[in-house]
Amino acid sequence: MSVLQGIQQYYRLFGVKGVWLVAKARLRRAPIPVRVSAPGFRHPIHLRLRTSDISLFSEIIVNAEYALKLSKSPRVIVDAGSNIGLAAVFFANRYPEAKIIAVEPEPSNYDVLRRNVAPYPNVIPVCAAIWKDNESVCIVDPGTGKWGFQISAADGRNPEDRAGCVTGLAVGELMKRHSIERVDLLKLDIEGAEKEVFENCQSWIDRVDMIVVELHDRFRAGCSRSFYNATSEFRYEWHKGETTVMARNENVVGDVAGSAGTVSLPFRLETVSGSVL
Repeated sequence: MSVLQGIQQYYRLFGVKGVWLVAKARLRRAPIPVRVSAPGFRHPIHLRLRTSDISLFSEIIVNAEYALKLSKSPRVIVDAGSNIGLAAVFFANRYPEAKIIAVEPEPSNYDVLRRNVAPYPNVIPVCAAIWKDNESVCIVDPGTGKWGFQISAADGRNPEDRAGCVTGLAVGELMKRHSIERVDLLKLDIEGAEKEVFENCQSWIDRVDMIVVELHDRFRAGCSRSFYNATSEFRYEWHKGETTVMARNENVVGDVAGSAGTVSLPFRLETVSGSVL
């Protein structure tokens, strides 16, 4: 995104005051934490200006990337690769009765995730990485911003890019730890790790009814092949932008248009200290 496009995005979302604040963050060379009140969401959302949080906010909250018409509401949702928890917040507002497990490995993202989901008692944050096995894995920073951290096995690969190690959990182990018999909706945005996850899913895939995934063959060759091999018994397929939806039955009955045309822009912006900008 160019500087001009970035300014236009901030102006569209947050008005003149948002542009002024991101300019201030640019001069400081550091993100500025804020809270945003969004129509239809019960609690303010924490973001870091001048990070990829803003693009994620636009995609998930404004454009409703994960909005689908379902014939029945999911009871259990796993949000793998939750980043700062925007999808978990979206699901918590849309499905307030659902049990939601939000999994994020990167510490700075997880810190914001905890603050975003704290007002929602049905959301459980987990600091870990969804992986093929239950083992320590490495966080790799490819330089694409806060939303682009990747996971690799702790076997010496990419040592110059490592941003620390974290617990890796298989989906089956996550379900066991949280007393989950069946996952109604599994959302994954795990930057290429879906290749390993779906190559080793035999112990849990039959207990998942719907998968919403962004495939990252551009990061790791074979992601799509691994995913489609694993979901061969899923009868229903749906595409929404870069997101692929697979379901065992026709619970997905249609798309829901993004909310950008219905919400009042710009959004109300506050500093974390509480002063309105």
